[in-house]
Amino acid sequence: MNLIDTEPSAFQTNASMSETTGDALDLDTVIAEIAARRDEFDALSHVPRDMIAKMKRARIFRASTPKRFGGDALPPHEFLRVLERIAIADGSAAWVAAFGSANVYLAALPLETQRRIYADGPDQVFAGGLYPLQPATPEPGGWRVSGQWHFASGCKGADWIGVGIGGTPPGGPGPNAGKPLTAVFPASEVEIVDNWNVVGMQGTGSHDLRLRGQYVADAWTFVRGGGALVDEPLYRYPAVSYQAEVHAAVNVGLARAALDLLAEMSGGTKTTTGAPRLADRAYFRIELGKAEAQWRSARAFFYEAAESAWDTVVAGDPLAPAAANLLRLSATHAAHVSADVVQLAYRLGGIAAIYRGNRLQQFVRDAMVVTQHGFLGEATYDGAGAIFAGIAPAITPYP
Repeated sequence: MNLIDTEPSAFQTNASMSETTGDALDLDTVIAEIAARRDEFDALSHVPRDMIAKMKRARIFRASTPKRFGGDALPPHEFLRVLERIAIADGSAAWVAAFGSANVYLAALPLETQRRIYADGPDQVFAGGLYPLQPATPEPGGWRVSGQWHFASGCKGADWIGVGIGGTPPGGPGPNAGKPLTAVFPASEVEIVDNWNVVGMQGTGSHDLRLRGQYVADAWTFVRGGGALVDEPLYRYPAVSYQAEVHAAVNVGLARAALDLLAEMSGGTKTTTGAPRLADRAYFRIELGKAEAQWRSARAFFYEAAESAWDTVVAGDPLAPAAANLLRLSATHAAHVSADVVQLAYRLGGIAAIYRGNRLQQFVRDAMVVTQHGFLGEATYDGAGAIFAGIAPAITPYP
């Protein structure tokens, strides 16, 4: 039983009817293969390149490529629905697919640099290990970069990799002074330190990155939080809020999968002790009903905020801080409510849920990783409350 939206989005239509890719794959076909291979991704600790190639053919990694370079530059709420569907099949694959949104950051690079990135086509995968920021030594026309960075999700399938460095942006002091830079390299130039060994989201391949005295030209750096140089609606949508949303969408999908699995278990699974079926127990039915309502409510707020913000951006109006605040708040709320729903599904599932062959235990491990992301932490509620109260948020940057 799948209770999420069933009408095809523009994304699905493009994926199945593309005239530009020639060998495009239908999104449903890709999701089915992801579901069949999720244990493989977990064992490998990453989504392999052959699967990334198929995700490219389903146009996942051109979702935030500018239209001027052949991309789709999708409305965020459309891409979020895609990620939700992928997460039902596998949380790690959805997390990696979420970086189909990351090219919004690359839009801050000089246009000539962007042309070089997309010279081989719009399906470019960008991954990054941005923290901890590492000092970089200024050299004529660029920087000399060394260091090690954490949490580079999807790095083993990436075409381009960014790392966070300190330093003053080209042009000297100004509005971007003191803001961190991201230096972009071809993935082949960056060493991957294979050290991703975690409780959940094992298949995301969020390994460390390492550079030893690598030179990067100024034209291949951009200010995180700086303005995009592409004049298309997607690049006027708040980039940090979008990143919070794509990660929250993974938990929205995991919660949907958990509720569907729990409903399947309720009537046909014999209990170990011979007690009544789950569906015959009043507490089970009550809690299942509550969980469904909680999930649907959080999901509705999540998409409402995204769609409203997009309408404002498309109309050419600036997005007010209050609207951007709702994007961050709705994403954090959706991520945490969905994690609570997954936990409840696990508890209601009883002893059967502890077995590795039962996906409920995997949902729990993956969902709790999502809530640990820096953009989805409890501090978001503090920032949101400050804006509602009419004072400056204590956390920066926010929203």
